[in-house]
Amino acid sequence: MSIYYDPAMYKSTVVRTLFALTSLVVITIILMPFILKSLGLHPNYEGRSFNLEGKKALIVSTSHGVLNYPGEVSGKPSGLASSELTAPYYEFIDANIKVDIASIKGGKIPVDPTTTSYFIKSSSDKRFYKDTKATDKLNNSMNVEEVNFKEYDIVFLSGGWGAAYDLGFSDVLASGISEAYDAGSIIGAICHGPLGLINAKDKNGNILIANRKMTGVTDKQVKELGIQMTPQHPEEELKKAGVIFEAKTGFRDLFANHVVVDNEKRFVTGQNQNSGHETAQMIMKIIEDKS
Repeated sequence: MSIYYDPAMYKSTVVRTLFALTSLVVITIILMPFILKSLGLHPNYEGRSFNLEGKKALIVSTSHGVLNYPGEVSGKPSGLASSELTAPYYEFIDANIKVDIASIKGGKIPVDPTTTSYFIKSSSDKRFYKDTKATDKLNNSMNVEEVNFKEYDIVFLSGGWGAAYDLGFSDVLASGISEAYDAGSIIGAICHGPLGLINAKDKNGNILIANRKMTGVTDKQVKELGIQMTPQHPEEELKKAGVIFEAKTGFRDLFANHVVVDNEKRFVTGQNQNSGHETAQMIMKIIEDKS
């Protein structure tokens, strides 16, 4: 029995198969941001409106832009997790708060390119990078050494992998947090941002955040993402500082979300990049209630 081979039919089948596969890839790419959002990434947060005109907020970011092992100087580009700055930025701006941006070294803040990719970019990111006034602040951030922390009603520490390399090692930032606390500021931090709090001291020389409820990136999330080479991990370091650590979990902690207000209502911390809007809203609610 012979098998008849029809080149035209074979070619037609290959073309149809390639077209189907290409269409599937294109559809997946288009839908991926919606899929990730449905899983919990950058969830919608229906916050309320505030008018806190006359108040000032400082957002502090990392200056470290490389994901590298200790002792290395090169590696994958990293830095600030974009939405961890842009979400609180617009929450404050929309409440008529004056917002300044600072970083550990000043100047242009490195932004992790993954966090501004098509798949990950949030609505606040899209707004921010079209706003020349906002991007000018990002590209010309103040150096924390030049900042008078006592001038601000809100001090907010953004995260991203870069923050694991410099926020927790900055004596200037730690001192600034102590000054802001003594001046009555409300202090917020999300993701790796809480690392900037671990060395702040109170007037008696005790660790300022000891015995306070807080959250940040979990050890589980760090392990799941396979990025364990960074010199500090939030859950581990916060617990070392005496924090009562809280977090939510899921099949992947990247999609979890949790915000914690300490009992004194002076610190508001968010677990990861999903917490930006809610953390900022809670901070403003505390300020409004105090007023």
